[in-house]
Amino acid sequence: MENLGTFGIYTFDFEHQPAARVRDSVQELEQLGWRAVWFPEVGGREALTQAGYLLASTERLHVVNGIAQIWSREAGATHAASALLADAYPGRHVLGLGFGAHRPGVKPLAALAGYLDELDTLAKEAAVPAPRTPARRILAAYGPKMIALARDRSAGAHTYHVNTAHTAQARDILGPDAFLGVEHAVLFEPDPDKARATAREHLHPYLNSSYNIAKFRRLGYTDDEIAHGGSDRLVDDLVFWGDLDTVAERLHGHVRAGADHVAVQVIGTPPGDSAMKHWRRLGEALLPPTAP
Repeated sequence: MENLGTFGIYTFDFEHQPAARVRDSVQELEQLGWRAVWFPEVGGREALTQAGYLLASTERLHVVNGIAQIWSREAGATHAASALLADAYPGRHVLGLGFGAHRPGVKPLAALAGYLDELDTLAKEAAVPAPRTPARRILAAYGPKMIALARDRSAGAHTYHVNTAHTAQARDILGPDAFLGVEHAVLFEPDPDKARATAREHLHPYLNSSYNIAKFRRLGYTDDEIAHGGSDRLVDDLVFWGDLDTVAERLHGHVRAGADHVAVQVIGTPPGDSAMKHWRRLGEALLPPTAP
């Protein structure tokens, strides 16, 4: 999926903004040269409706669900919506699917595999017209078995809040051909104390949920490093902070480790505000120069 470019934007902002402001934002991102925008599904706007709105508001921008949760809609609704988006906007929509929030007694690997089985059956049997350009899907994955499922049952994997060592491990599992898209949080703050305080506020929910704690342990962090807001090492690995050059160089570390695409999440922006000024700066550092 090289048409996404090497770097894209990942944002929660659109959950909190009026539709007109969202439209203006994605249109400016497109004008700036960004080729891909990723957004999550966290209980606000419906993921596939929002994807359609972003696609309709732009001409070339690629829109990635990062992720649409499998519990938010039946497989039939997901298939019908993604088929329409693939038909209406050929090659511009990527359906990122994931297990979402922890569900006691439910095994994520089995649940997601079963959902994919339903989607594949619907693709063969459903009455909706098949798009000329096939719908593209990727899977949210962290552990080796889920990454292998992403390799075998989709175009590739999407990782979230991981370090560069994990990116190298994921590439080994995926092999050379499957897509690897890595989200990473950044903060433009040169003062270490201020930067880490903001980063710890952002990481707080993740450092206090059992399935994320298990993930961080597998990334090599000790319980002491995970507790009490996270050690400096953990925080610095998961949130790249500093000036523009420092942040850009650290983001390139994921590319060197094997990522095809890095979706950059700017943190520290209050809900309802826009990170556009930071996206402009990132574009200057990360995007290829446009032809005169």
